[in-house]
Amino acid sequence: MARPRNITAPKRIDPDRCCGAIIDVQAFFLAQIDKRLRALIETNTGFFARLLGHLGIPMVVTLERPLDYKGVLPRSIGRHLSDLTRTFEKDFFDLTKEKDIIAHLGRLKKKQVIVAGCETDVCVMQSCLGLIARGYEVFVMEELLFSSTSNVDSAIDRMRSEGAVFLTYKTLYYELLESVETSRPRARRAEALGPLPDDLPDTAVA
Repeated sequence: MARPRNITAPKRIDPDRCCGAIIDVQAFFLAQIDKRLRALIETNTGFFARLLGHLGIPMVVTLERPLDYKGVLPRSIGRHLSDLTRTFEKDFFDLTKEKDIIAHLGRLKKKQVIVAGCETDVCVMQSCLGLIARGYEVFVMEELLFSSTSNVDSAIDRMRSEGAVFLTYKTLYYELLESVETSRPRARRAEALGPLPDDLPDTAVA
């Protein structure tokens, strides 16, 4: 009988235990997708950054080197990042192979990582597998992924088989909202942060 694999099984997203990661959303990669998808990715990733920032959830942004060729995070997204965001340059496809990034994640003491970015079948997949191997619970934002190729089904299947959970922006929005409001300490936290902005939608633009 085959031995069961040691797969981390995420349960619920907890705002006190999670952080976000935006992987390599740069001009070089965005230029490889059609204009409509690019606009959707930038808009919805901005919503993602605003949501996590408002709730006081830290984020990591990675940028693949060389930056003078691949570019930086678009301003349309960057202007929504909170002071709890750290940006790192990287050489490895898998962000967990970067000593500075994995050390920062360790200092955050968050065991859940919510992932967005590109490329689905390269940096996103390898980073998710690396995080899972290190014991993190990984959640992947379906609407916030993209790749230069349309054939990413095998990469998604592989991430799922290793324990990554895929979810929509709407699912994340209400799971974080419910979590914030269901216990007294988090209710106080929500009160301190104030209500969510009226112009922050609960559903991704499609």
